[in-house]
Amino acid sequence: MLGILKVDHIGIRIADKNVSVAFYQNPGFKLLADAGYDHGHPIIMQHPSGVVVNLLGPGTAGGGSNILMDVDEKYPGYTHVALRVNSLEQAEAFATDHNIAITGRMQFKDMHAIFIRDPDGTVIELDAYPDKEPETRSESVEADDFKEFDDHG
Repeated sequence: MLGILKVDHIGIRIADKNVSVAFYQNPGFKLLADAGYDHGHPIIMQHPSGVVVNLLGPGTAGGGSNILMDVDEKYPGYTHVALRVNSLEQAEAFATDHNIAITGRMQFKDMHAIFIRDPDGTVIELDAYPDKEPETRSESVEADDFKEFDDHG
C-alpha cells in the first residue's frame, strides 16, 4: 500500500486569472503565491480548512468541452472536486448570495450535496453529513441508496 496522507491540492486549468481568483476568494480561499501563471505555473490558493487549489493557466484552447458530470458525453478524466461543508443550507445561501447557480443536487445515504461550477465550468460538489463519519463510506452500499435531483430540488 502507498502511504498517502491526504489530498495535497486540486489543479484546475482556468481561462481568466482575475475572474477565477475572485471566484475562489469568495468562499475564503487566500492567494498564497502566483508561481508564474503566464508561463503555465500555478496560482496557489488555500482555504482556512486546509484545502489547496492550484489555478493553472493560461488556457490556450478555446471552444472545447470541459469534462462535466451532467452532460451526455462521458469522457474519462477529472470530473469534480467534492468539499465537505458544515451546513448545506449555508452553502446554498452562499451560492445564492454570490449569484452562483446550483446545477444539481443529490442524496446518498446520509450525505446531501449540491453542485456548483467555477467560471470555467469546473464542477464543485458541496457535501454535508449529519455525523463526523459518513454512512457513505460503509461497505454496504446499494444502488438505490443514491438519489439524484435536478437543479430545482
